[in-house]
Amino acid sequence: MPRFVTIGYGDRAGYDRTDPAVRDAAHANDQALKRRGALIGIAGAPVQVRNPDARGVVTENAPFMSAQLPIAGFAIIEAADMAEAIALVSASPCAVAHGTVEVWPLEE
Repeated sequence: MPRFVTIGYGDRAGYDRTDPAVRDAAHANDQALKRRGALIGIAGAPVQVRNPDARGVVTENAPFMSAQLPIAGFAIIEAADMAEAIALVSASPCAVAHGTVEVWPLEE
């Protein structure tokens, strides 16, 4: 079955202004995805890694990407196709709490 990488963007303010019942349902959706085999995690502090021309590793403790909202978490899910993947994450905390979820096909 195809796999998809999802990236959830959201902030505390959006989460806090979402009805608690909606948030609870969203967390229940994440638990259902986990039972289906999804790997879901909260984003920690990022480190950029570079090794130009394989001459030496250089790191920087900061995100490379910038967005209107911070990255909140990641998941790897299985779905029949993009439409099903979208349906599966449309009830996730970031999607319902005034954030965004990106869905990327994982080409293996």
